[in-house]
Amino acid sequence: MNKTWLIIFFSTLLWSVINPKDYLTWLLETAPAIIGFIVMMATRRSFQLTSLTYSLILVFSLILMIGGHYTYAEVPLFNWFKDVFNLERNNYDKLGHFAQGFVPAIIAREIIIRNKVLKNINWLNFFIVSICLAISAFYELIEWGVAMVSKEAAESFLGTQGYIWDTQSDMALALLGSIVALISLSRIHDRQISELMAKHQPFSAAHFGK
Repeated sequence: MNKTWLIIFFSTLLWSVINPKDYLTWLLETAPAIIGFIVMMATRRSFQLTSLTYSLILVFSLILMIGGHYTYAEVPLFNWFKDVFNLERNNYDKLGHFAQGFVPAIIAREIIIRNKVLKNINWLNFFIVSICLAISAFYELIEWGVAMVSKEAAESFLGTQGYIWDTQSDMALALLGSIVALISLSRIHDRQISELMAKHQPFSAAHFGK
């Protein structure tokens, strides 16, 4: 996490909170980004992350902030996609749920590997995908809870747009995101973990079955 990271994060957060569609929705949507930032600041010295992980967290935070500002059902660019490609709905929320699997997959991977949580590293991908799917399911429970408390807030927060399979498709996209992240980023992630850990203690990617 460097100055550029902080500037992008806070400038986007400031933009998103200025005259959003709905302040309660903004809070609900951006809360994970704000909480994540607090956790990263609290652990930045004891558990510094790789640059890849920090970059992914920033991208995910921006997705949340944009969604919080407009609501997921009304992001202008995806309204344009909807009109141009004759889609039935604004699919920005689907991007968010894909990222909800993609980004946590790398975060979980880093935590598990660096803390040597698994004795048998062959189980690594299975546990990561399971964690990401559990996170997605838990988020859907939060959305359900919001819907039970406030129907008005739920309309903007859930962004189902009349799609009856919205919950299931959200979890499926998070599952897909986690798998794509593991397939596409594992090698570069291993390299960065190795470089980071070399500063603190001997580390070899081969130790984890790579």
